[in-house]
Amino acid sequence: MAGEIPPFQLLDIYKGGFFMSEVLENIKSRRSVKKYKPDMVPREIIEQIVEAGTYAPTGMNKQSPIILAVTKKEIRDQLSGLNAKILGMDGDPFYGAPVVLVVLAKKESNTRVYDGSLVMENLMLAAHNLGIGSCWIHRAKEEFELPEGKELLRSLGIEGEYEGIGHCILGYADGEIKKAAPRKENWVYFVE
Repeated sequence: MAGEIPPFQLLDIYKGGFFMSEVLENIKSRRSVKKYKPDMVPREIIEQIVEAGTYAPTGMNKQSPIILAVTKKEIRDQLSGLNAKILGMDGDPFYGAPVVLVVLAKKESNTRVYDGSLVMENLMLAAHNLGIGSCWIHRAKEEFELPEGKELLRSLGIEGEYEGIGHCILGYADGEIKKAAPRKENWVYFVE
């Protein structure tokens, strides 16, 4: 039909400050980084990443998650040690990343895991967009069920019952970032 925009060109139309093709490219090109330089990420960049996390959708907009932005080396190392203990390994499960964003969510929320997972995705995409490497590290649930994890939250003035959802480690990649693997067949089924 004359005057209509072909569907494949809709992605290039300017929308709300972003070209949709740039957003999709950011999603497609983000990869988990598993080796980091020791250089600290500037506070202003961490603040932008964390802000993106706070805009993740949550069940009924109850905003059950919280984010601990850990740059203090002693606390970062404490979390790494707890995580390694749970994993049963020697070494640093945070791959040397200097920043750990811990996502927790209120246990009373029945959407806590979903809410926290969406926060994690926003953190990783924002980090990638700003040139910062990231990776989701598991075992936050187990960490904050330990007495040491609960005591850490109390020492930070965080009250209430929270479940650990994940650690978003951040830093500057030390080495080349891998390309995305080809997508599997039969990933999407259209029901029309």
